[in-house]
Amino acid sequence: MEALTKNFFMFLSKNKLLNTLAKKRGGNFAAGKIISGTDFASSIPIIRALNHQGLSTTVDYLGEFVDSEVVANERTEECIQTIKMIHQEKLDSHMSVKMTSLGLDIDHELVIHNMTRILDTAEAYEIMVTIDMEDSPRCQATIDLFKQFKEKYNSVSTVLQAYLYRTEQDLQTLSSYQPFLRLVKGAYKEPAEVAYPDKKDVDDSYKKLIEQSFHYGLYTAIASHDDNIIQYTKELAAKLKIPNDQFEFQMLYGMRSKTQLELVKQGYKMRVYVPYGLDWYGYFMRRLAERPANIAFAFKGLIKK
Repeated sequence: MEALTKNFFMFLSKNKLLNTLAKKRGGNFAAGKIISGTDFASSIPIIRALNHQGLSTTVDYLGEFVDSEVVANERTEECIQTIKMIHQEKLDSHMSVKMTSLGLDIDHELVIHNMTRILDTAEAYEIMVTIDMEDSPRCQATIDLFKQFKEKYNSVSTVLQAYLYRTEQDLQTLSSYQPFLRLVKGAYKEPAEVAYPDKKDVDDSYKKLIEQSFHYGLYTAIASHDDNIIQYTKELAAKLKIPNDQFEFQMLYGMRSKTQLELVKQGYKMRVYVPYGLDWYGYFMRRLAERPANIAFAFKGLIKK
């Protein structure tokens, strides 16, 4: 049933007609529930409210798999202006970006040029920018870009996915760069040749990666809504005497809000992944595919006032 549910939502995420309708008509419906707004200016009050509750954020201007240089440049400019506004508004926030939104699928030099512009701005304002991981065919290119940028910039971090077989080796390779590292389970539909198809194997991989990241001394962001993963992390950190300022939990905006605040009260760093923009539909469908329990969390978020 879980596999059928995942396949169903992944199928919906790629439906171009539904994506188009969602952009045209669904922005106001989703704003304040699963996205913070259709633009960053409208998102600022929500981010500030989260900050006042003790929650840090990372913002994501939604959109990926861009095939137009004009659009890639527009998205780059949006990211630059968002970083400036984070600084201007004194928000406690990072920014997350996908390399395909900046031109990865178009031209290698284009994505380097665009990301360099973003990181020059981020470095000037001391705002962390996380390179989000995408599907497996783009994994190596994303890691290579991160390593290239990390040689020059401090304000860049990245993501590894527990469901890929290769990730344990990738973590070992990246450990020498001492990255701020976000660990996730993975949300794309991947073949069994490259990713664990069974949830238990993914969970076991996730736990192993968390322990390895702690042993490497990396600042580790555990991005999960799974109570078992959260409890495992707490117990492992206590066992290894990892201080609370060496790791954080991350969850999606609009999901498990009560749990997020409970973690803050318990003394843990909690960062909320806050997406904004009109291109919200594919993101939302993948979140539902990623974990069936997210369906219940999302439904509560959509009907709340």
